[in-house]
Amino acid sequence: MHTLFTIPTSGPGLYDITPQIADWLKRDAAAEGVLTLFIRHTSASLVIQENADPDVPRDLMEYFHRLVPPSDDRAMQYLRHTSEGPDDMPAHIKAALLPVSLQIPVLGGKMALGTWQGVFLFEHRRAPHRRSVVAMLR
Repeated sequence: MHTLFTIPTSGPGLYDITPQIADWLKRDAAAEGVLTLFIRHTSASLVIQENADPDVPRDLMEYFHRLVPPSDDRAMQYLRHTSEGPDDMPAHIKAALLPVSLQIPVLGGKMALGTWQGVFLFEHRRAPHRRSVVAMLR
């Protein structure tokens, strides 16, 4: 069983995609196996994070912005790949540091996530994008 999710983004942030994945899995209430999610982009990531407190995504965004600032920041003057804007190469660095694929157990047609866990697309670019996430259950 597989599908392709298209996730619109409106700039940097963590986008909770748990509901879309859960709805897809509901089609087969007896489904069991390992769900693999893979984002088909080099400037965005996938993460499992807390989905209860909105401060968690905000703090993660701030941390990664401080860790890897835009290329027009003095600390990043060594970057050469700047032709696509000051957020592009930092987005590639963040995607290299964070997962671009996840594996989640599925039991009885549901992801076996913890109580406060959700699946998030982590958008690293400033401009809106349409991100593709491949989902495969085996």
